[in-house]
Amino acid sequence: MEVHTDMVNNKIIIKGNKDGLNAVINMNHFRDFDDMLDELIIKLSKGKRFYKGCDLTITTQLKHISERNMRRFKDVLFDEFLIKDCIFEDIKETSNKVFSGIYEGRTKFLRKTVRSGQVIEYSGNVVIVGDINPGAEVHAAGNIIVLGSLKGFAHAGCNGNDRAIIAAFSMQAQIIQISDIMTRAPEDDIKPVYPEVAKIKNGNIIVEPYLPNKYY
Repeated sequence: MEVHTDMVNNKIIIKGNKDGLNAVINMNHFRDFDDMLDELIIKLSKGKRFYKGCDLTITTQLKHISERNMRRFKDVLFDEFLIKDCIFEDIKETSNKVFSGIYEGRTKFLRKTVRSGQVIEYSGNVVIVGDINPGAEVHAAGNIIVLGSLKGFAHAGCNGNDRAIIAAFSMQAQIIQISDIMTRAPEDDIKPVYPEVAKIKNGNIIVEPYLPNKYY
């Protein structure tokens, strides 16, 4: 069932589907990000009580949205409209494109802890705002970013993308995998006290401290 449609200049079109909501946003019709966000808030506010706990797919030109503004975007959706999951889809994405990067293709945001026995699978990036507990699995064709502790199994680049990374505030997983390369945690039982990033280098997975100014 269609929740709300605005065909004026095709600036923002919001439709309901079996998976939740889809918002198609044409950034070319807005002065800047703030202009777009203001209009989106107005539109979503009209049906706010229907959106609690639903999934929302944002389809737009991701090149126009900076990392800082993407965080603002998520905060509004999660905090003001109680959206459960948020997926960002590039309007230029093609189905046969090899996924290779945080701003390409689709990104799924999960604001929850992935608990033991749960399996998350996604064809793009996965960002977990929470932990991945022991016994939980996350498989992504792109990168896996954990804003918490990674104690379960994480498999990034599961479609063969050896440029994918796995990053976590606390990397405590016993096993991680990138593309077809798997590695085990060292047996010294030393827990990291800083964010770390895992990537493939020279055919092996290396884990190193996250450096804000370094390109991954």
